[in-house]
Amino acid sequence: MGGSQSREGLELSDSDEYEDEEEGSEEYEEAKSSSSGSKSQFRTPESVRSRETLDTLDEVDAKLRSLKLKYSSKSPSPNIRNAVKLYLHVGGNTPKAKWITSDKLTSYSFVRGDPDDPDDDGEEESDDEGTSRKSDVCWVFKVGSKVRTPVTSAMQLKMFPEQRRVDFVALGVWAIKFFSDEDYRAFITKYQNCLFENLYGLEATEENRVKIYGKDFMGWAKPEAADDSIWEDAEDSFGRSPSSLTPLRASQDLREEFEEAANGGIQSLALGALDNSFLVSDSGIQVMKNFSHGIHGKGAFVKYNGGSAHVNSSSSEDATPKKALLMKAETNMLLMSPMTGGKPHARGLHQLDIETGRIVTEWKFEKDGADITMRDIANDNKGSQLDPSGSTFLGLDDNRLCQWDMRDRKGIVQTIASGDTPVLNWNQGHQFSRGTNFQCFATTGDGSIVVGSLDGKIRLYSKTSMRMAKTAFPGLGSRITHVDVTYDGKWILGTTDTYLILICTLFIDKDGKSKTGFSGRMGNRIAAPRLLKLTPLDSHLAGANNKFHGGQFSWVTENGKQERHLVATVGKFSIIWNFQQVKNSNHGCYVNQEGLKSCYCYKIVPKDESIVDSRFMHDKFAVSDSPEAPLVVATPMKVSSFSISSRR
Repeated sequence: MGGSQSREGLELSDSDEYEDEEEGSEEYEEAKSSSSGSKSQFRTPESVRSRETLDTLDEVDAKLRSLKLKYSSKSPSPNIRNAVKLYLHVGGNTPKAKWITSDKLTSYSFVRGDPDDPDDDGEEESDDEGTSRKSDVCWVFKVGSKVRTPVTSAMQLKMFPEQRRVDFVALGVWAIKFFSDEDYRAFITKYQNCLFENLYGLEATEENRVKIYGKDFMGWAKPEAADDSIWEDAEDSFGRSPSSLTPLRASQDLREEFEEAANGGIQSLALGALDNSFLVSDSGIQVMKNFSHGIHGKGAFVKYNGGSAHVNSSSSEDATPKKALLMKAETNMLLMSPMTGGKPHARGLHQLDIETGRIVTEWKFEKDGADITMRDIANDNKGSQLDPSGSTFLGLDDNRLCQWDMRDRKGIVQTIASGDTPVLNWNQGHQFSRGTNFQCFATTGDGSIVVGSLDGKIRLYSKTSMRMAKTAFPGLGSRITHVDVTYDGKWILGTTDTYLILICTLFIDKDGKSKTGFSGRMGNRIAAPRLLKLTPLDSHLAGANNKFHGGQFSWVTENGKQERHLVATVGKFSIIWNFQQVKNSNHGCYVNQEGLKSCYCYKIVPKDESIVDSRFMHDKFAVSDSPEAPLVVATPMKVSSFSISSRR
């Protein structure tokens, strides 16, 4: 199982263009093919001789091409503005997949228009300062009469500078090829400026870039000027796994070890590092047994006790826990259900004793005598679910970051038998007065906290203070829906709808010591991030709901061990990246790229339905002939386990 197996990334040579155009005309203009076909069946002697002459000329032309004479093969640029050749990809990832020529000569333009109104052609691109804009008007990209799409990251635009070509998604997979290097570079500049303006609502000037990113993060706006030495240092000194843990093999493949049907309605995975893992569904919790080759059902199933086991459970959908957190050496589980009305926030949670299969406590979130809500919960650190005495966990809301304590202040453990719903103790934290719009968070091995926000910002908090972020990385215009961090805190992975962003937190302080952004201000030697993307074709094939979610590292809980892979889910695909390959500054994906470096080398695990979650098991389940612990993939009806095998 691997990445794209189509001709998406292949060079479109002149001979390919001619062949594809002829084949494409049959698929793209079927009405014309029938009439022309009937005429070609009856040929006069003159037409036969003419055809023979053409065949002879074709043979001569082929021989001349085979000589590879040193004549210029560059076609002269047509005398029209923004001239391009337009191609359409057909056949998906089947053996018949190919590029067909949609327009041998057409032109592109960037116009201002309503992206939701296909009849609004907008205004042609202009440098006039007086152009008025409505709030719902943005830059729209057009190619002839066949392509019209707003300029956003959802285009999944991929550049091929050596071919003077870009591929993108717009209700299909397209490619345009330019007639000169100058035309190609002019397009890239205009595209990036329009994307910036659509993302931030500001003109793409130097002043506005400083306003958005800040002076310390200008490497994010101009990656070519960024200091990449931090990545190189990190790769050499910090990020590289010992060879005994990560054997570098020329080829690695995935083998499915086990698949079984679940009880249905799976909402999330709760993987354990000890004996068991759990599938959280809309009817209960299915207990799974952990093995070195994946997880297997034990036959045990904990049913929810009707509506009484849930906060605000006016319906089964609202009652279904959307978050499950293992605690107390994985003998207890915290279940958090959202509020009604489609809101992701919750007023409380339930504590499940896994050994007895009973809800033992219903907790309520409260601060200073007032009920409050939480959007997300997390363990205090990467390994705290293994602590048998653990009684605290972290909470996150739109403008709150805190730690909750389940112990009674008077030293008496609260239970559900007390009648009234017990109140969690606000142990420490901060309620921010201004809109931070927190969305998700995660913890390192030492308890430092990384938080992702609606505006795309990623903030780093030390384990000793939740009031002031040590470092705040600017957003790239897309909201962060999920965030993860390595055990050592040196790498952060943020998930957006259309890409993953990998950030290195390392910096050199004034004393020449290496630190992370959790322990101090990083100054201006901040490396540009790297993006993990799908090719336009794979993005299109992933399905209608082709948004990334749940991007995370493989799971380690010991100092000195390095995460080795990254995984994320998009539609019907689980996508796996090799962590060491992504960090490598000399990786082939990064050659001749413009803008932030993007990695397109990955493996795909395809399923027949949209995937709920994909996660690697704990590092302890990695066996000697595999460089990684098994990957668990859950769909609403099934759960599968895969191992990464190494083929010599």
